[in-house]
Amino acid sequence: MLKQSNQQPLAGVRVVECSHGVAAAYCGRLLSVMGAEVILLEPQSGHRLRREPPFLAEAPDTSALFSYLAAGKQSVICDLAEDMGRAELDALLADADILIDDTPIAERRSRGLDPDDLSRRFPKLIPVSVLPFGAHGPKAGWRAEEINAIHATGEGFLLPNGLSVELFPDRPPLKIYGHFTAMQGGVAAALAALSALWAEQGQSADISVQDAGLAVACFAVQRLGDGSLEHRVERSFKYGGVLECRDGFVEVLTLEERQWTAMVELMGHPAWATDKALDDALERSRRGAEINRYIRAWARDHDVVELVGRAQRLGVPMARYNAPADILCDPHEQARGLFQPVEIPGVGTRSMLVAPFHFGGSPLRLASGPPALGEHRLAAPAIRARKVVGAAE
Repeated sequence: MLKQSNQQPLAGVRVVECSHGVAAAYCGRLLSVMGAEVILLEPQSGHRLRREPPFLAEAPDTSALFSYLAAGKQSVICDLAEDMGRAELDALLADADILIDDTPIAERRSRGLDPDDLSRRFPKLIPVSVLPFGAHGPKAGWRAEEINAIHATGEGFLLPNGLSVELFPDRPPLKIYGHFTAMQGGVAAALAALSALWAEQGQSADISVQDAGLAVACFAVQRLGDGSLEHRVERSFKYGGVLECRDGFVEVLTLEERQWTAMVELMGHPAWATDKALDDALERSRRGAEINRYIRAWARDHDVVELVGRAQRLGVPMARYNAPADILCDPHEQARGLFQPVEIPGVGTRSMLVAPFHFGGSPLRLASGPPALGEHRLAAPAIRARKVVGAAE
């Protein structure tokens, strides 16, 4: 039952997470920070992501990725290859509202995770399947890591672009650092789970990480449908974009006439920018490379903070590129309460991003840091009762 509040809109919701990869784990993380009780099932050897880099410098065996994705969750050791493990799973699902599962299709029946069987035995449960290419269709059984997923969306083909491809034209197509596409899949899975929960009719959700990534690359797909194939060499704004300053980088984008006018004022009305021909937006696009040479030369003579401050006062869409340490101490992020100190076993207290959203203007809170392996093994009375009955029989 939902007990909604701004701080915990999913209070009273129980989620069982049977994840192996980032997408399903991020779905659980998002539901957890909204107040759901998320029980993470782990094998005796621990979740696969516990061994996934990058690792924390203070504890080389502690995965920074897992620490972030598992924060606020409970850890229960549950071996679904064994009868006892499947009995533990049933006991948890009997009281659960949502199941997040990224187990490969071919392994689900043997592990007690067959969707049709679960729907029959637990009619109120919402099974959320999170797979690279979804649970239905010719690619349902395919596996993928992040590099496969981002290229399957078409986005990988378009990277690097803009200033990066100008500076490093010989670089091959790359992927964005980290798990960008998988996290898009996690967002889609969380939204699907919330929609099904809202409907209150025992629904299910089938998430394709590729589809979620395609939503990000939708413009490139749309242009392909129109007969235009984008390439990373051409995929950039005609002028503006990433600019190198004296002490860092900024990004500027002037799509509207008033923004261009403000940009000219910001630069001090240089003679080249007051050319009457540049009053025409199409002419500016045609002369984008020329404009960029002027803008980049001008930006190198300015400091980031000074330049961004003046730009924003004039209405020029410009922002700095921050290093992680800059973000942690930025007054804006601090005012929004986006980071929270959490305890990481074997490491100590560290700042961690809570969530990329607010409810009612108030920051959400993490219930805890990442759990130790099996820390909540005895947390569910139903599991203990099932074990006692099994032993008596």
